[in-house]
Amino acid sequence: MKAIELFADVDKNHRLEAEIPKEIPPGKVKLILLFPEEDEAGAKWMEGISREWATELEDPREDIYTLENGEPVNEAE
Repeated sequence: MKAIELFADVDKNHRLEAEIPKEIPPGKVKLILLFPEEDEAGAKWMEGISREWATELEDPREDIYTLENGEPVNEAE
């Protein structure tokens, strides 16, 4: 039996959705689900977001705002 790693989503109706490589032939497969525990999920999500956004946020072209050109959000009226 050959194993490959896939990433999938489970929707609100408890259906599994995943993209399968084209070289996998149609037919039955055996699934083993690994999912984070509640306390792990938040940390894993933050790690994923920081990894995805790192390149974009490090781009100097994104530095378009300064403290001098903004307005306080909670400024007393």
